[in-house]
Amino acid sequence: MSYFSPLVAALITILVIAVILSSRFRDNIQDIPNERSLHSTPIPRIGGIGLMTGVLSAWALMFTSLAWWLMLPLIGLIFVSLLDDMHNLPVRQRFSAQIMAAAILVGGSGLFADHGIGIALVVLLFTVWMTNLYNFMDGSNGLAGGMALFGFIAYGIAALIAQNDALAMLNFSISAAAAGFLLYNFQPARVFMGDAGSIPLGFLTAAMGLLGWQQGAWAIWFPLMVFSPFIVDASVTLAKRTVRGVKVTEAHREHYYQRAIQMGWSHRKLALVEYALMLGSGISAILARDQALPWQAFLMWGCIYGALMIALDAAWRRTEREKHA
Repeated sequence: MSYFSPLVAALITILVIAVILSSRFRDNIQDIPNERSLHSTPIPRIGGIGLMTGVLSAWALMFTSLAWWLMLPLIGLIFVSLLDDMHNLPVRQRFSAQIMAAAILVGGSGLFADHGIGIALVVLLFTVWMTNLYNFMDGSNGLAGGMALFGFIAYGIAALIAQNDALAMLNFSISAAAAGFLLYNFQPARVFMGDAGSIPLGFLTAAMGLLGWQQGAWAIWFPLMVFSPFIVDASVTLAKRTVRGVKVTEAHREHYYQRAIQMGWSHRKLALVEYALMLGSGISAILARDQALPWQAFLMWGCIYGALMIALDAAWRRTEREKHA
């Protein structure tokens, strides 16, 4: 185990992105604005390449702490997602790769043998959802990188408290790579993460959450609270669209963070508000880590998210009325 791995992750991420930005390859992967976009000009979608190179470089210093059932699906998702960034793969191919990655994670971890098919199926579905969710929420400057920074720091701190230094360094390396990426992605963004970053990061939120639970570093609910700012926005938006009968795979701008930008919030203001939520949910999860199920904390955050969504929904309706007045 190397205590220098987070520093390596940050430096490699910064260096790789800088090299790509100064090369012709930057023009090969451009994020062209579409119905879902909040930007108006093409931006290089290469940040995820640097971020994941940073993570893998740091993890190479701790290879004895890594499991094949974590690394194999992670590398597979990086490869498939990079192909998607370059060639726009069909949804069926992307989704099949994500299901396969989740199945390898669940099967290889021994979850089915230890806890039965019920828990194994729930974790598999949660992994697939988190993998996609992170991609859905990667649409505003500094947002997805910030969630990785705060979320995996919370994982790392909880692991340190549990005296699991190896698990802590694995998670701190991810957060450090995210910090390196944010140097280029915080408003004004020079690069975007792309699927090569958001898809593997979404997978890692579930995979590292599972690993920490299996190693006794935290309870099974812990990842839900840590990443609740993303989980709530994406899940509620999906539920609302499903109720309306809208095709789930259609590009859209109905997430709460997207509507905040459309109503006039700057990318910087949105990022800072989201960072406050991320910091608060992470601290709450760490403070309640020893509880079997912290109902009070979940109730408190449910009220906070509920109030924010009600306020944003009301503001959006006012904006739409004024637009069509």
